[in-house]
Amino acid sequence: MVQLEPINGNAQKLMETPDKNAQLSRVVLKGFKSIAECDIELKPLNVLIGCNGAGKSNFISFFKMIQQLLDKNLQRFVGQEGGPDSILHFGRKTTEILEVGLYFGMRQYKAAFMPTKDNRLMIGEEILIAFDNLAGSSKGKFETVMGQTKGTADYYVLSGMKGWWIFHFHDTSDSATVKQLHPINDNIYLRPDASNLAAFLYLLKEQYRDNYDRIVKTIRLVAPFFGDFILRPSPLNQDNIQLEWQELGQDIPFKAHHLSDGTLRFICLATLLLQPKSLQPETILIDEPELGLHPYAINVLASLIRLASLEKQLIVSTQSIELLNNFEPEDVIVVDRDQGKSTLNRLSSSKLQEWLDEYTLGELWQKNLFGGTPAR
Repeated sequence: MVQLEPINGNAQKLMETPDKNAQLSRVVLKGFKSIAECDIELKPLNVLIGCNGAGKSNFISFFKMIQQLLDKNLQRFVGQEGGPDSILHFGRKTTEILEVGLYFGMRQYKAAFMPTKDNRLMIGEEILIAFDNLAGSSKGKFETVMGQTKGTADYYVLSGMKGWWIFHFHDTSDSATVKQLHPINDNIYLRPDASNLAAFLYLLKEQYRDNYDRIVKTIRLVAPFFGDFILRPSPLNQDNIQLEWQELGQDIPFKAHHLSDGTLRFICLATLLLQPKSLQPETILIDEPELGLHPYAINVLASLIRLASLEKQLIVSTQSIELLNNFEPEDVIVVDRDQGKSTLNRLSSSKLQEWLDEYTLGELWQKNLFGGTPAR
């Protein structure tokens, strides 16, 4: 069912000096939601563009599925999605098997998932390959058993799969968790919804002052009124902390709900992208980070994304022409949808060079020169 694809190379040398931070180099998908078939190379910087419903969110949703798989919550994910027919491309009558291939340089993970009569998704087969060696395999499971052997090769395959996080900072309502009291010791990493932002900033201020100061200075670029954060344990409960800040030149503390939605989202993004590299995940996924941001803030955000991609891998989904204008064609993956099938294709500078002499990348997108729009 799952075919092995040997990877050529000096396996012995790599086994002696393994790369602990291998990034995702290729994704192969067959039969996942709107993605009937996909084989896409991933680079340090990957910017997904496309119209509403093209399949960008489905592609990112696949990474969430793998996260849940590794946490042994696959069946819960399937249930939350509405059952296997909501995950398989046009349901089980059209797609009998969901096939997955993840490549991390010299490491591979491959799996085939099949629907059951009781509306679960069974792992028909899954295999791990590291440095041309079969590192692990299993069949007929409802949750993964990969990683139980704790072998060296097994570990280095799964470390890549566990090295990505999906971040979403869209919720800035009054009930958003980022605005609430939070345990002050919840600061090992920035949570995907930034619910522990105050606790995390508290850690950075105390132990990573250069990064903290860089975050504050960057926030001031898009919010000149911003002075600094007030990071202190809650007077009523020293175990909790709440996000507070003050205006430049003032000493009156304000709560997070006094920040505009766009400013609060930018604070979350700046913290994510400017935190110490040692605390960042190896692959960072962000869905539509431009939401609610001023065009100038979007340009600053683009600079932060490019800077972060020098050491980490980023997969960013966007509909912003302003954001797109800050990247090179090779950074961009165009997501289109035709007859219910999503396609993903990376742009090439050589094919667009004549147009790029006169137009920006965003203008070419508007003109539908390379797809990614509702126009046909």
